[in-house]
Amino acid sequence: MPIHVAETPSLTDRNSVRRFEQFALQHLDSAYNLARWLTRNDHDAEDAVQEAYLRAFKYFGGFAGANGRAWLLTIVRHACYDLLNRNRRTETVALDDDIDAPEPEADPTAATAPDPETLLLRARDGRLVNELVAALPTGFREVIVLRELEDLSYREIAEIVGIPVGTVMSRIARGRALLRKAWMKRQTGEP
Repeated sequence: MPIHVAETPSLTDRNSVRRFEQFALQHLDSAYNLARWLTRNDHDAEDAVQEAYLRAFKYFGGFAGANGRAWLLTIVRHACYDLLNRNRRTETVALDDDIDAPEPEADPTAATAPDPETLLLRARDGRLVNELVAALPTGFREVIVLRELEDLSYREIAEIVGIPVGTVMSRIARGRALLRKAWMKRQTGEP
């Protein structure tokens, strides 16, 4: 019985792998963060990022764009939605929710050094913000995460999501308004 020896990758292939690793690893946290917010599940996020990185590696040789982060996050986004479509029902995005909420007042104690009680309240508020962002409809959640957590420009978000810049701006504004409204409801104890 003949023994088959696996071919050793050529120097060019190894260089391609190294180039991809250098490129992709710097965006791994952003990729996972986006996937986590879209899938709302650590395990699904890991699966989606793994699938996205496999797709990105497959097409990396043909990538000639200027914005690699946006290119990669677009692939992550598609991998997330593919995973969600395979495993779950489609979530409806409500685009006509009532968003007329008053602006929150500035915290007058923000300039002082935080005491333990303030630190505890901030931690609680941070958990609440995460909960409220997670409760946003997908269309708003993804643009809020890309803008506020990943600090992407409107143009980069438009490229990733595949919508016009004006729509990105509108969704961010409406998403923020929905967050403010939900925040105020929680603060006043409304159901």
